[in-house]
Amino acid sequence: MTEMSRPLDGLRILDFSTTIAGPHCSRLLADMGAEVVKVEAPEGDLMRSRPVQRDGFSTMFGQLNAGKKSIVLDLKNPDAVAAIKKLVATVDILVENYRPGVMKRLGLDYAELAKVNPRLIYCAISGYGQTGPGAGRPAYAPVIHASTGYDMAHLFYQQGRERPDNCGIFVADYASGAYAMGAILAAVHQRHATGKGQMIDVSMFETLVGMLLGEVNRAQFDFEMPSRPMYGPIEASDGYVMLATASEKTFQDMATAAGRRDWLTDPRFEKYHNRRMNWGLLVDELEQWSKKMTVKQVVAALEKQGVPCSPYLTVTEALQDPQVEHRGSLCTIEDGGGSYKSPAPPFRFSGSPLQSGPKVAALGEDTKAVLAQAGLTPSEIEALVK
Repeated sequence: MTEMSRPLDGLRILDFSTTIAGPHCSRLLADMGAEVVKVEAPEGDLMRSRPVQRDGFSTMFGQLNAGKKSIVLDLKNPDAVAAIKKLVATVDILVENYRPGVMKRLGLDYAELAKVNPRLIYCAISGYGQTGPGAGRPAYAPVIHASTGYDMAHLFYQQGRERPDNCGIFVADYASGAYAMGAILAAVHQRHATGKGQMIDVSMFETLVGMLLGEVNRAQFDFEMPSRPMYGPIEASDGYVMLATASEKTFQDMATAAGRRDWLTDPRFEKYHNRRMNWGLLVDELEQWSKKMTVKQVVAALEKQGVPCSPYLTVTEALQDPQVEHRGSLCTIEDGGGSYKSPAPPFRFSGSPLQSGPKVAALGEDTKAVLAQAGLTPSEIEALVK
């Protein structure tokens, strides 16, 4: 590997995934240098129709699919399935997030494709996994948020509320895509030793359950809960501040910032267990201090003592943080509607670059070239394109 090659240069991926979880996974792999060929139905990935639209081009689709090639095949056509099998012989990895059973009905399940390419790493992302009594349930991220207990766990921390939150941020999708990426890279590493590929079964349900650290553990034992959650806003004169006192030192630093070193020997707060059970009382006393100051003043006082804290920002405000420009947290991608900013991967390598996009492929623009590389004749390609 030369110094300027990307980490996954040379890997080739066939991407059948749609919507968010699978495309997020394969977008990260593309950013690291893999060649990703996205297989779309004639109508295209449904995210192509989602806002924000400019001249018919979706920025959300672009964010999830920048840097990939696009081919269009109607998988109900046996000739298209035969073409896919020729393509499979040339790739390292396949990603799909159909409901379990769909790829098998098409004749494109792992057992069938492993006959074509025994080195194939086949990653299937689904709501509840590929096996078990719940495998066939249809699922999108909001349903997974409800079915795992995630939404009710979040509601528990919102005192005085009974109706679960609406959903517009799809945690289960993005987390599942990241887990899938990690599993794929582990399988690539193992293939170096064995020479064989394997099937990867990623469950969105299990992904989100795995994020419920406190809830999963408390669900198994009798556990007394505090009067108020330990992580929540404190009020200032013109807004709110979030602070996190996760260690003894940060609690001591918060007490110093508020001029309340007496808390350190107060039996209600001195020990972690007592402090946790009386957190509501502590916040009430803390707000006697914070409500006399602006958000900016509260943050300055806390940061002076090293207390982790932040004002509550909008996304627009967050993207104006100088840290964003310094890190290159946003990259520029381009489609038929122009250029715009998109989140870059949240990791960096010291010895190799990342590149996001920059181009978002138009629907099917690479079909002929990719099929020709797979060995199809011009007449076969023309028939499939028609």
